[in-house]
This record gives sequence, C-alpha cells and structure tokens, in this order.
Amino acid sequence: MAPPHFLLVTFPAQGHINPALQFAKRLLRCGAEVTFATSVSACRRMFKGQASPEGLHFAAFSDGYDDGFKMGDDVTNFISELRRCGSETLKDLIALSVREGRPYTCLVYSLLLPWAARVAREFHVPSALLWIQPATVLDMYHYYFYGYGEFIKDNCIDPSCSFELPGLPCKFTSRDLPSFFVPSSSDAYAFALPTFKDQLDTLNQENNPRILVNTFDSLEPEALRAIDRYNLVGIGPLIPSAFLDGSDPSDMSFGGDLFHKSKDYTDWLDSKAPASVVYVSFGSVAEISKRQAEELARALLDCGRPFLWVIRAKQNGEEEKDEDRLSCMQELEEKGMIVPWCSQLEVLSHPSLGCFLTHCGWNSTMESLSLGVPVVAFPQWTDQGTNSKLIEDVWRTGIRVRPNGEGLVEAQEIRRCLETVMADGKRREEVRRNAAKWKQLAREAAREGGSSDRNLKAFIEEVSRGCRPC
Repeated sequence: MAPPHFLLVTFPAQGHINPALQFAKRLLRCGAEVTFATSVSACRRMFKGQASPEGLHFAAFSDGYDDGFKMGDDVTNFISELRRCGSETLKDLIALSVREGRPYTCLVYSLLLPWAARVAREFHVPSALLWIQPATVLDMYHYYFYGYGEFIKDNCIDPSCSFELPGLPCKFTSRDLPSFFVPSSSDAYAFALPTFKDQLDTLNQENNPRILVNTFDSLEPEALRAIDRYNLVGIGPLIPSAFLDGSDPSDMSFGGDLFHKSKDYTDWLDSKAPASVVYVSFGSVAEISKRQAEELARALLDCGRPFLWVIRAKQNGEEEKDEDRLSCMQELEEKGMIVPWCSQLEVLSHPSLGCFLTHCGWNSTMESLSLGVPVVAFPQWTDQGTNSKLIEDVWRTGIRVRPNGEGLVEAQEIRRCLETVMADGKRREEVRRNAAKWKQLAREAAREGGSSDRNLKAFIEEVSRGCRPC
C-alpha cells in the first residue's frame, strides 16, 4: 500500500516556512510523503548546503518576486500574484499526481492562503489549515468576524476597559488583541484583515473543518475547544526534535541558517555564567524605531548584565548610514555582543541564557516555552500582543513591557522588566518555575505517545481512510 502523500503549501515568509517544514518532517516520520509548494525565493533560501530529507519534494513557483519581497514593494500586487501563480501551480500538481497514479491524500495550507483550500475543493482533495499562531488568536478572529465585532470595537475605545470572550482563559484589553483589529494610520497591511476573513469564510463552507494548530493540548485547552464548528487539533510545538524529544539529534533546523554567518557567539556564550545572559531579538520581520532602540540599548547597559542582541543587517546590501547607528554602539560592543544573525534555538538552549527579550512572534514564543526560557515580552504587531498577554497572565513565564503615552517603552521600564525576571525575588522564582513546567509539558506532548503525536497520527489515519482519487 502506497504511503499517504501530502501537498503542503505555505506563505513564503520565514515565520511561516519554519513551522511548515517542521510539520513536513513530522509527516515524514509518520511514514508519509510530502510535496512542499512555495515561491522560488523561499525555496532558494531553504536547505542551503543541506540535502533535503528522503520523501520530501519541492515545487517552486514564481510569484513575480523571485528575489524575495522587499520593504517598499507593492503588497497588493504581491498578494495577487501569489494567489494567481500559486493556484495554477497547485492545480498542475494535483492533476499530475492523478496522472502518475499517486493522488494527494490531503492538501495542507498555511495562513493567508485561502485560495489553496478552494483549489483543493475544486479537485475534491481533502484539505486542512495549518494554523501557525495560537488557538486563542484563531478564536479571536472568529469572534471578531462572526457576532462579536461591534462588541470588541466598542471595548477598544477605552484602552483600560477589559472584557471576556467565550471559552478564552482571561480578560483582555485592546492591547491584547491582534493588531489588525485596531485601526492604523498605515495601509501597508490593509490586506491582512480581509484575508483572514476570507480564510475563515472558506473554512465555514466546510463541515467540521480540520485546523492543525502549532500548540499542544495542555497549553491551550480552552481555546482548542472554544469554537464548536471547528475541529482544532494541537500538533505542536513545531520545532526540531533535537530540541524536544531528542528522537533525531541531527534534526536541527531546515532553513534556519539561511546565510553563512560567523558563530563566534557560541564561544562568547560558553564564556558566560549559567543563566546570566539576556538574549534580544525581534525576529525576521519586526523592526523597532531608532528612538526605541536607543532606549533598549540604555536599559541593557544600565542592567550591567551580559547580552546578545540580534540587529539585522540592512537588506539588499544597503549601507548603514551614520544616523542609523546607535549612539552608544561602541559601549554596547564592549559590554555585550551584537550579531546580525544567530541560530535562535541554539542560543535559547544554551545554559548561559537567563532570559529572552522578544517581540513574541508565535515561533519565538513556542521556542521559549519548549526550552524553558523566561521572557521579557516586547510585542510589536499582529498576534504578538495576544501572545504577550498569555505569557504574562496565563502561562506566567515572563513579564510584559508597558509603553508610555507616546507608545515608547522607556529604558527605565525595560530595565524593570529585565530585573524582574533576572534578579532574585519571588516573581523571578515563579517565572522560572513556570518556565520549567511548560518545558516539561511541551516535551511530553511532542514525544511518541504524547498528545501532539497522537493527534497527528489520528489526523493522518483519518484523511488516509477518506482519500479517494480525484
């Protein structure tokens, strides 16, 4: 009997690709075959200098941005071309799989790709959404679009007003919601909210739609059950097994090392005392203002603790201007280490690490939980405010910064948060105790026989039983 064959399509951004590739590896370990479809630019970045695992095939398609989407490019045109080219590619792949006598068992698609589900429906292929944000955020989008939109908007007028949503574990304020709910002066991401609406409208056309969530049962028990019409399945954490159950020590990161970088930071970490280093990173997309970076720099220097700060290099070989350079850069380089890139999982798992100052993207949040690292939450946009709320008030593995009336987080506030999770005290001990607890629970979920392992195998069995040639 032929192994189940999955067509996995993902949005071509690193924050989407990394969990999707980890999901592909989970499918491979369960005996499945996977065809991974994404843009040419994304495929070029993956497996640089690495061989692709057996059973994993790639189908690259041009979205008109083969050198990658860059800041300043036309977002509306990019989304339109991605939909047009991606849809044609999926149709061709499905037709080819039938001609070859190897029809796809299921099409799995990530966020911002509702058109992929429509292609699957057109060809009568079972489909499932791979949701790479917390289940809580999916529930929030559902409530916003279907029945609670005006209630949420009314409660956002007063930032101090708190409110509850059915089945979710705490009260929320406007700053705890996905940023797309709150009107913004920027139209750069005006496509996002309509696309999420399209995504859920497409799901709602199905009976008991399958949604595979990068979370685990004990982490979000209420949120996974909050929406009756959705079949939410926890299959996370989607991070390499080398950092979880250790079942495959060679399983590090698929596209993590996208560029050749010096690893001097490893020797630097080795030279530091246990639990002493502050690691600072805002991910692969979020950028903070020069003014905010100056406040952060001052806080790090005032704390007097060793720090590793990832400051991404300019895109496209653009030279750094003098006005962009931090005023205290020389002092920063003397007191800590600044790098343009690092292997985040390697850093988070290093014994010298004391806390992670993070934008709280969901990948970074899951990595900090899975590796037991206390957090200073510094959210920027999209789901990060919700993730920060969960970190501080539900899982209690960190503390969230509070901006001033202008939206700036001042150095004194950053230092307060760092000292809370790094210096001796009751809150520090509580945070570290909870971080250790969630690390253990994440590993239990991921190991063979754990909840996420059982959930994924049940999903594979279900779609395999129901698969019929197109």
